[in-house]
Amino acid sequence: MIFIENLHKSYDTGKSQLHVLKGINLNISEGEFVSIMGSSGSGKSTLLNIIGILDEKDSGIYQLDGISIEHLNEVKAAEYRSKFLGFVFQSFNLIGYKTALENVALPLYYQNVSRKERNQKANEYLEKVGLKDWAHHLPSELSGGQKQRVAIARALISNPKVILADEPTGALDSKTTFDIMKLLQEINNEGKTIIVVTHEPDVAAQTKRKVMLKDGIIESDEQITQMVL
Repeated sequence: MIFIENLHKSYDTGKSQLHVLKGINLNISEGEFVSIMGSSGSGKSTLLNIIGILDEKDSGIYQLDGISIEHLNEVKAAEYRSKFLGFVFQSFNLIGYKTALENVALPLYYQNVSRKERNQKANEYLEKVGLKDWAHHLPSELSGGQKQRVAIARALISNPKVILADEPTGALDSKTTFDIMKLLQEINNEGKTIIVVTHEPDVAAQTKRKVMLKDGIIESDEQITQMVL
């Protein structure tokens, strides 16, 4: 599903080059549930942005579902993101003036799906995450955990190959974190590939594989015994 070989990425700080990723080698198969951990500055967010086609590598190989990801214009990059990837963010990234239903349906709007069909599917995915009765509520009327469930439903609605979750529990309390990770486990158990960037060991322990980054390289990569929630 994801093949990365000798991946490098640097940024120009104005005074020097900051070498963030220093030869990453990483393979993630379809159906895996992987956490990427590391301290601030380790390169985990940069790696996630490259996997998510939000940033470009300097050198190396990145293949997504057998397609080489390089030298893409913004139109092609957006097409690949829409086709292959679903995103879940720490800050939810919901549109405040749109209802939960409208937020979930939004990816299908950009795929020119009819309003009737996208609303039907949005209701189905809200039911899947336990929020069917909240379909017509605005984000301001939802709790943090409910907002994240809406964001997960939005990420799933276009049936992407991979879900990328960037600190999905970072703004949540421990009980809500437990509930969100249980939901992600259920989605993974249905066969969806999920990659979670987190700084929380308890969150990583609830995935099936932990990749630890340090100073731009992979320090460890291990299968873990998943905590059953």
